[in-house]
Amino acid sequence: MIQTIKSDIRAVFERDPAVKSLLEILLCYPGIHAILLHRMAHFLYNKRGYLIARFISQINRLLTGIEIHPGAKIGKSFFIDHGMGIVIGETAEIGDNVTLYQGVTLGGTGKEKGKRHPTLKDNVVIGAGAKVLGPITIEDNVKIGAGSVVLDHVPNDSTVVGVPGRIVVRKGKRLNNVDLNHHELPDPVARQIEYLERKIEKLRFEIEDIKRGDHENEHKAL
Repeated sequence: MIQTIKSDIRAVFERDPAVKSLLEILLCYPGIHAILLHRMAHFLYNKRGYLIARFISQINRLLTGIEIHPGAKIGKSFFIDHGMGIVIGETAEIGDNVTLYQGVTLGGTGKEKGKRHPTLKDNVVIGAGAKVLGPITIEDNVKIGAGSVVLDHVPNDSTVVGVPGRIVVRKGKRLNNVDLNHHELPDPVARQIEYLERKIEKLRFEIEDIKRGDHENEHKAL
């Protein structure tokens, strides 16, 4: 556990350019506080100390704003940046070198028993406010954009954005000519609204054509 904690601290130095010292990390980084308390709670959870483990997780939530169920499995070099609002469910599994930003949820989609939360493999980065839901697997080297909602498995070396999440980059190649500049990210809801507007406009023209045809027939009949 000591080596794992050291790797968590190293991850802060490696991934946060704002950090100045080890003391600053220990005193001022709620992500580190959250993972330290979780590792203690997880140890007790595995020893069947369920109540005390849950109590520690609730203290963790009060102190840091980060809620991690003590049953969640988290690997080495785990980094939480600006972690307020993060929720990690009981059966979530997180590999090594994973980074989560504020507001991320690794949640379930129902009341089923057994595995009901996501599995993140190694080197995964999840942007602010993203939701990864259900017993799905996010493979190695995946990036999930801020605000995305991911409900399906994601293969390795992919970038996912949108609601619901869509793969826009796979193994370094853009799919469907989507650029990852923020102002050009796809908006599936807006696209659907545009499609419906075009459909309504087409139907309006068809109705007007039918009406014109009826009027012409009436004039011919007269």
